[in-house]
Amino acid sequence: MSLEKYQTELIEHGMSIGALKFGTFTLKSGRTSPYFFNAGLLASGPVLDTLCSAYAATVANALKSSPGLPEFDVLFGPAYKGIPFAAGTALLLHRDHNIDVGFAYDRKEAKDHGEGGITVGAPIKGKRVVILDDVATAGTAIRGAIETVKREGGEVVGAVLMLDRQEVGKEGRSSIAEVEELLGGRGRVPTILKMRDLMRWLQDRGRTEELAKMQEYWEKYGAKEYA
Repeated sequence: MSLEKYQTELIEHGMSIGALKFGTFTLKSGRTSPYFFNAGLLASGPVLDTLCSAYAATVANALKSSPGLPEFDVLFGPAYKGIPFAAGTALLLHRDHNIDVGFAYDRKEAKDHGEGGITVGAPIKGKRVVILDDVATAGTAIRGAIETVKREGGEVVGAVLMLDRQEVGKEGRSSIAEVEELLGGRGRVPTILKMRDLMRWLQDRGRTEELAKMQEYWEKYGAKEYA
């Protein structure tokens, strides 16, 4: 199965600016990974266009899929990286897919003057919300965003990710599967890229040494029942 054009473009754009690297990297979990994706480096107009176009296409496809995302009202981008990603994706959902949703984000500290509160942008109270995030390993950041939206009176019906590392957590299960259970079941957390997509890209380009290291990591930590 070949990669979508937007997936290939994101991989190649990410590599060209050093956001996606293959090598040896120590993760927060303590695992030694053969690749690393730093979404914070996706910080130029062309790269943001590529990323948000990929987010928008992933959301649009998931809305048409079964199981997939249900209809929703607001995209929520957790501060800080998620803010421009959510704004750009809401714009491109409207322009390219005729899907009109609001976008919102949180503050790191609650504001006690003006409009006050912890969230900014489209109101989320009583609304169906999809969280937009970058890389999921343990799912900790998504769970935090879910709690923020719930405290503000919103209902989280899904999440969309840039990259699912497809790793088992401490309990030996896929972290994405655990989050999907929180949000209503399989299909509620679509992703632009998965680890297996990166492996397919390496294979298609004959990058055998990097692919071998990815395969070794997959055998050790991959969430195989959820691939």
